[in-house]
Amino acid sequence: MHSRPVGTITRGTTGHNRLRRVDRWLAATHGHRLRAASDPLVVDLGYGAHPATAVELFARLRNVAPRTELVGLEIDPARVHRALPLRRDGLDFKLGGFELPLPGRRPVVVRAFNVLRQYPVEEVPAHWELLRSRLSPGGIAVDGTCDELGRRAAWITLDGHGPQSLTLSVKFATLDRPSDVAERLPKALIHRNVPGEHVHRFLQAFDRAWAEAASVAPFGRRQRFLRACTAMQQSGWPLLDSPSRWRLGEVTVAWSAVAPGSADRRPDHQGP
Repeated sequence: MHSRPVGTITRGTTGHNRLRRVDRWLAATHGHRLRAASDPLVVDLGYGAHPATAVELFARLRNVAPRTELVGLEIDPARVHRALPLRRDGLDFKLGGFELPLPGRRPVVVRAFNVLRQYPVEEVPAHWELLRSRLSPGGIAVDGTCDELGRRAAWITLDGHGPQSLTLSVKFATLDRPSDVAERLPKALIHRNVPGEHVHRFLQAFDRAWAEAASVAPFGRRQRFLRACTAMQQSGWPLLDSPSRWRLGEVTVAWSAVAPGSADRRPDHQGP
């Protein structure tokens, strides 16, 4: 039993539409979980100094799952107090941290964005474990990071068994090469983007596929990205989504392909 919120007060910087990329992905790829749930509860963990992004997530998820309820959790009482005037049917704000203090309820979805990035990397596994222990059966948690304007983002999806995937999402106008998103990798991976690590090999392979797709560059970055993702999949990388997501500047790869650990660096080995 936790007597006080588990976590540390973060900077709390946020802004309208900053998290639109992960919101739209959650609605499109996990809305079915909320529609099927008897208690379609979502937690926005660490929503920051202003609750704008929590309100936006609530609205976007309600568009695809009208019974969705969302609770924004913050460990700073002042932030909770400032958010209370925005409460409405299905939307609430409470004091809490990674322990998710919601007696009798387990969330279907937890979004923790730009939170763990501000923690020491050695603390990440314990916080993941605590979050996962609070999920409803079949629920997911998303640990992610994005830039100040939400144009580049990356997130790890966890379920009750552990991390399952890494998603990269970029606005095409900001993209020079796929590895540009490396600076926004979640805490568990950002320091692993070095030679010999799986995530580094993945990003390097993606950059090569992007370079080899230069022939379609005159048709725009979207077509080049689609071509690069197709090449990655054909070479054996376990991409978990399809062109319908790639055309949005988004790609999801199985966690096994990017998890921390020594990578096979044989030059003739393109896939995992």
